[in-house]
Amino acid sequence: MKNISIVLNAILFVAVAALFFIVLSNGSESDDGADQSQKEKVQDYPIAYVNTDSLLMNYEYAQFLNEELLRKEESSRADFNERAKVFQDDMRAFQRKVQNNAFLSLERAQKEEKRLREKEQELQELNSQLSNDLMKKQNQMNRELRDTITAFLKEYTNQKPFKLVLSNTMGDNILFAHEALNITDEVVGILNERYDATQEEE
Repeated sequence: MKNISIVLNAILFVAVAALFFIVLSNGSESDDGADQSQKEKVQDYPIAYVNTDSLLMNYEYAQFLNEELLRKEESSRADFNERAKVFQDDMRAFQRKVQNNAFLSLERAQKEEKRLREKEQELQELNSQLSNDLMKKQNQMNRELRDTITAFLKEYTNQKPFKLVLSNTMGDNILFAHEALNITDEVVGILNERYDATQEEE
């Protein structure tokens, strides 16, 4: 009976020691290891998201298109401002002539006034046209970027386990997501590599 008690105590001691060792070894793992394990588990889900603001800010092709749009806007505005300045000069000259009775006849004054009104109407139409042109250009740029990114993601998800890629703009669409699901940096990196390659070919 005494021998059985000793054997049981020995087995119990070994079991406690083994349990103690297991607990200590698990506890000694670094937080990085735990984070990596958690990240791998999160990545098992076939879902990812792209921070669209960050992508557009860092994607070189998006920067190129944006700079092109700004150049077009500056050129359009410079042209419009030059025409507006000529019109304002003509208006001031007309007002001086009216004040100084410099027109030879009322008919000449009315004719000049009509010409200036038509010029003002043309300027308003030009301003509206320039705004519409810029809006169309921006919409075209947005479509081009969306098509480029969508086409890339179709190809990208064929090589990755993702079945759904969400767009997150300023945190509007996704209230919370594990950082492991954020593929923005990888997507931007590959897109920039491809864009740089096309630039070298030209």
